[in-house]
Amino acid sequence: MMKRHKKLYRAALSVLMLIALFAGLPSAPASADAEMRRTVIGADLDETQIETVYRSFGIERGTVPELRLTNAEERAALAGSLDEAVIGTRAISCVYFELLPEGSGLLVRTENISFCTAEMYRNSLRTAGINDAKLIVAAPFSVSGTAAMAGVYKAYEDMTGEALNTEAKTAGTQELTITGELADELGSDDSAQSIIGELKAMLSETAGMTDDEIRETIRGIADEHNVRLTETQVQQLLDLCRALEKLDPERLSQSAEDAKNTLQKMEDAKEKVGGFLQTVKRAFESVKGLFEKLAELTGRKS
Repeated sequence: MMKRHKKLYRAALSVLMLIALFAGLPSAPASADAEMRRTVIGADLDETQIETVYRSFGIERGTVPELRLTNAEERAALAGSLDEAVIGTRAISCVYFELLPEGSGLLVRTENISFCTAEMYRNSLRTAGINDAKLIVAAPFSVSGTAAMAGVYKAYEDMTGEALNTEAKTAGTQELTITGELADELGSDDSAQSIIGELKAMLSETAGMTDDEIRETIRGIADEHNVRLTETQVQQLLDLCRALEKLDPERLSQSAEDAKNTLQKMEDAKEKVGGFLQTVKRAFESVKGLFEKLAELTGRKS
């Protein structure tokens, strides 16, 4: 009987240790240097809404320099990239932006953002020439988040005192909005990002192609992903391609490869976590059964 009891306790202890290990996984590092951090708050938020946004950021107001972004600034940043009716008349989206040491990569999180995903922001940041940063895009209620890149650019330029390349900023914003619109219309974030990622990976080739040749290439890529594009969507992707060609094709090709690797790692991580959780679930069920058996045996003994 004692040997059986010891086995039960060892099994329970193993499960508890496994849970403790999983719960103790490290979180993303944060810099204590306020000079390398900014918050950019939509100018049309009231004080209560601003407090809500700061809770989303996980910081106390006043600990980081705060900037304001107006709807006029948003419209200037999105001019030609998005229909004015979609942009709206109020500045709501807010960002927490932090520059990280080289090699840190891009850490992105969103809250109450309905149109743009974290990976879309990562890709747009890379296009704009920002490769190592922490970004949180948040709002007090659900919004599209399309204007967030205007806040990122404002934060970056305020921190560094350097202006980002105008064409890179325009292309970054254009990429974000087109990816979001395409994902919304196709019903698939992955398909939209994959199509644009493949286009970015071949910019050195598209530069020597005619518009019609690029259109055919776009349709071919879409077919590979079992996606049917409208002529309007094809034209949007062609326009984006031409905008990206004005930048550094080699850098953008590398960023596209990095994005592809990131997506693959995320998928691998999902599979590992899913497998891990199933293992924990089975272990719990096993331990539960063992304890029930132990209680039954103990009850009989008494």
